[in-house]
Amino acid sequence: MKSIIIIGYMGAGKTTVGKALAKELGVMFYDLDWYIESRMRKTVKQIFDEMGEKGFRQIEHNMLHEVAEFENVIVSCGGGTPCFFDNIDYMNQCGETVYLKASAETLYEHLKMGKGVRPLLLNKTPEEVQVFIREQLKQREPFYSKAKHIFDISVMDDFDKINDTVQQLRKQLGI
Repeated sequence: MKSIIIIGYMGAGKTTVGKALAKELGVMFYDLDWYIESRMRKTVKQIFDEMGEKGFRQIEHNMLHEVAEFENVIVSCGGGTPCFFDNIDYMNQCGETVYLKASAETLYEHLKMGKGVRPLLLNKTPEEVQVFIREQLKQREPFYSKAKHIFDISVMDDFDKINDTVQQLRKQLGI
């Protein structure tokens, strides 16, 4: 099996779907942000604070080149990963890329449900978050849409919906 690399906006469910798919297929799962934190022994936020976005994106690019070379793995990338350097083209060379595409409304609902802190959304009102999501999606869509597979998702708010998404994705990928 070629590697499967999952991309999309924050809150699309890349980690959730990636973990579930990896478990079902019996392969390793890597979340690129977690991989970066493990290798650098710092949080993504610490790296951003110390090195700025440019420094972080260079590290992210280098770490992507490490994990994308692994075989029989599923990798979920940060929302911005495909949008820098030649990352999306490189991902397409290394494996099957899947864009988890969601509406701004679905992403907002997922982010509201999420337990993790999203630094980009701190100190924003719900209305500001919705505008922010729409604006970033518009900027990132040209990169995301280069994925080999585009998979539209709806709100995944329970295990049955997550499992249904994994089964539909398997069917679309032919695995």
